[in-house]
Amino acid sequence: MNDSNPDEPAPAASIPEPVLANASRHRELTPSAVLLGIGLSVVMGAANVYLGLRAGMTVSASIPAAVISIGILRGIMQRSSVLESNLVQTCASAGESLAAGIIFTMPALLLTGVWQQFDFWMTTLIALSGGLLGVLMMIPMRQVFVIDNKDLKFPEGLACAAVLRAGDEEQSDGGSGLSLIAGGMAVGGLFKVLQSLLGMLRGSAETAAIWSGRVFFVGAEISPALFAVGYIVTLPIALEIFAGGVIGWLITIPLLGAENLSATGPVSMAYELWSTRVRYLGVGAMVVGGVSSIWTVRAGLLAAVKHLSQMVFSGTHGDEVDPTRQNLSGGLIAVMGLVCTLLIGGLYYRLLDNDPALTVVTTIIMLVMSFFFAAVASYIVGLVGNSNSPVSGMTITAVLGTGGLLMLFGFGGTAGIVATLGVAGVVCCVACTAGDVCNDLKTGHLVGASPRSQQIMQVIGVVTAAFVMAPVMTILHEGSLIAGTGGIGGKDLPAPQAGLFSSLAEGFFGDAELPKDMVLIGMAVGVMILVIDELLNRKKSPVRLHVMPVAVGIYLPFGLAVPIVLGGVIRSLVGRHVHSDSDHHTHRGVLMTSGLIAGESLIGVALGIVAWLGVSKFDGIAVISDTLHLSPGGQALLGQLLSVAALTGVAVWVWRTALRRTPLSED
Repeated sequence: MNDSNPDEPAPAASIPEPVLANASRHRELTPSAVLLGIGLSVVMGAANVYLGLRAGMTVSASIPAAVISIGILRGIMQRSSVLESNLVQTCASAGESLAAGIIFTMPALLLTGVWQQFDFWMTTLIALSGGLLGVLMMIPMRQVFVIDNKDLKFPEGLACAAVLRAGDEEQSDGGSGLSLIAGGMAVGGLFKVLQSLLGMLRGSAETAAIWSGRVFFVGAEISPALFAVGYIVTLPIALEIFAGGVIGWLITIPLLGAENLSATGPVSMAYELWSTRVRYLGVGAMVVGGVSSIWTVRAGLLAAVKHLSQMVFSGTHGDEVDPTRQNLSGGLIAVMGLVCTLLIGGLYYRLLDNDPALTVVTTIIMLVMSFFFAAVASYIVGLVGNSNSPVSGMTITAVLGTGGLLMLFGFGGTAGIVATLGVAGVVCCVACTAGDVCNDLKTGHLVGASPRSQQIMQVIGVVTAAFVMAPVMTILHEGSLIAGTGGIGGKDLPAPQAGLFSSLAEGFFGDAELPKDMVLIGMAVGVMILVIDELLNRKKSPVRLHVMPVAVGIYLPFGLAVPIVLGGVIRSLVGRHVHSDSDHHTHRGVLMTSGLIAGESLIGVALGIVAWLGVSKFDGIAVISDTLHLSPGGQALLGQLLSVAALTGVAVWVWRTALRRTPLSED
């Protein structure tokens, strides 16, 4: 792609490519790395199943796994190898990505009544085959997105590489890079404990009002990790995401009005309008953005297909090239891809009551959708990071496309619902895994790893995690039923994405209503953004307006965009400081914000396990409010003020520490 903002610093400004020689190549795909990666894949996968069903989101496992690996290899085993730790995080992140793919879709079969309980082998094999397809489809795209595309910043891939490098070096970036990351981890972890365990900070600060029959909302998520993502992706992209939030929340929600809403209270009304109407606007824009992304990189994708065909038919194997360019062989990719496709076809045949015609149509749709969204997911991960990749939005698009095609071919009823959700399940796993592979391969490229070794570890991670998904969901579902909280879809495990997908499927083939008007309007908005961006491009403007980040901003809750743009602002201030060495100090900030992501993610996973074990959250704000005899309104205000002050303090700390002068000898 040639539409990058010339004012945006490239990743190479912070981390050279590649940064390591092959001296430590003998310590890469080791038994220690494999065993540690398998263990973390299981832990991260299980924890994220719970978090996803509970909160509708998962936490990225790459950086936490890298930090854990460094701690074990260096602290316990008394050795240090960036390449080993890189493979550990590669394997562990496969568990997290597969968890997202499964919990966003498979519970929908339970919610629609198609299943009364989770089918172990069906769930496991869908996870296994979909995850492996995601790995295989990403491999020929590596050259397109990871190597050749300098427009993509890969914020989390860059952050993970910084963590790995700092963990292996005693001195980095004017002092200990590891100490900068450790400081960020301490701050991010403490923040998460105060927020999610002790209840001293709130997760958001938001308010809304109704004026002239219209809802006006403003709010912000309180998250150091989101702030860190904004710092890493830079201000231009952060502003595009924020622009999408403005379109969805500050413009569209007031225009829709507050009539015929079931929610009570302005904030709840705003969220009802967003969940039932506005985010479909983002879905429509995302469809246009996805098609535009594929069209923009069409030459690269054709080159990827050509490269794959050469790998398959020329018999090229990885031992003929440098290890840092070595992939799995083309023949193996083709065989594994064929086996996965046949396996999925067999699963569909069983799900669809042995209907051969519907099975063939569904399998073909699945393959086309999977390739499409593997590419789109890889592109978005490079743009905004793995944690902020709107996989559920892509899956919504897959549901809409599949449902429309099946209706066009004359299929309907329960079979149509099952076929639609079956395609969504595989496509979601493919998109999640492909995005994760792309992010991990970028990290590997930055640290001089072997892509082939990473791809092997991804396969190992997918196979391991696939067998964890169904048992964990079954335990959570049945435990919640025993506790009287309604199981999956109930109070404690609402599974928001699965509920949305079941509603979409029933909207096509059942009695539910689908807001097709909002999807079409969103597509029109996406086309308008494309036109505006093209005009800016022709005028050689340094300001650009890309469809996908704007669509992401429309689709996500507005509060997520606020800390992201705050992070972008702080990075801009660091880079423009009159007395600063821009690259040096910006990189210090990257290390610190990498630590913020790692700290919040690690503690988030740990607290997810703690909650699964039944430990209740303490509400510190309520205790303070009772002591001060505050009213409910005063208690809410106190919690929000403390939370905003805390996040502001984190931002000021990053800014001041990044600009701290260091002796020349340490630079």
